[in-house]
Amino acid sequence: MKAIGSFFEWLGRHWKWGVFLLLVLVLIAILTGRMSAVERVLNQDSFAFTFGESQITAFGVLTALIALATVFSIVGVIAAYIEQRIRSLHRVRSSTRTLMINIIRIVLYVLAFMVGLDIAGVDLTTLTVFSGALGIGLGFGLQKIASNFVSGLILLAENAIEEGDLIELQDGTAGFVRRSSARYILLETFDGREILVPNEDMITGRVINWTLSNTRGRIQINVGVAYGSDLHKAKALMLEAASSHPMTIEDPAPLCVLTKFGDSSVEFMLLFWMADVTTGRLVPQSDVMFAITDAFREHGITIPFPQRDVHIIRSHKPDEKDGE
Repeated sequence: MKAIGSFFEWLGRHWKWGVFLLLVLVLIAILTGRMSAVERVLNQDSFAFTFGESQITAFGVLTALIALATVFSIVGVIAAYIEQRIRSLHRVRSSTRTLMINIIRIVLYVLAFMVGLDIAGVDLTTLTVFSGALGIGLGFGLQKIASNFVSGLILLAENAIEEGDLIELQDGTAGFVRRSSARYILLETFDGREILVPNEDMITGRVINWTLSNTRGRIQINVGVAYGSDLHKAKALMLEAASSHPMTIEDPAPLCVLTKFGDSSVEFMLLFWMADVTTGRLVPQSDVMFAITDAFREHGITIPFPQRDVHIIRSHKPDEKDGE
């Protein structure tokens, strides 16, 4: 009993291999003629129908399904092994590796489909009857699937988007590319959400790739300084706050320009660059803003808030006697 229990426990962990072994045994029994009784029953006219000039029996359909399932299982194992080997090629770009994997999968499964039908005894020349129906299906029901598949191949061939890239979609959604497949791209946002973006949207829409050619990123901070302040000193303090941050790079150098004389303040724009935008821009932006606030307070420079000065002019009201 213990051995039987151990067997069922192993089968529960490896049920896929159990199903595969069962399919292989059934297929061998069919090909060797050990299921002749079942064949005679399922080959009766009551279980058959005619399609064009070909007669299709229930036993033929069963044999084809078992053969296809068996061959596809074998191809799945082979494709998984090949994918593992290709992904270990770190010298090859990730998009190129994914393109190679997709092409190999397509070739293997097409060959598996042909081999499975040939094992089942299906005349492959009869498949030409289905070509028209397949074309109509691709034109209507499978149009989006085919479009996403072709778009995925285009993206992989162009190397425009790779795994690990930081991208921003047209609707403002931003995140890191975690996986690219034949149908979609898996995008992980900054708050941990995983979004499946169809490949067609990546082709037809506008996509910002922050890390396409390099990982540098620019940070912009708008600062208002009160009228009457030393503007040159304010500019120097802002440049010093940006330059002293450890994530700021020297080339391009930080830049501070006066952009506007506003209603309540003189507006400055501070620009500085960081080496790796994938580490996040909020923290260095916050650090520089804190440094600017502390430097302004130390040197007596005020960051004003919007305010209005209202002057009331009292007009002279003539007396009634004067009016007379």
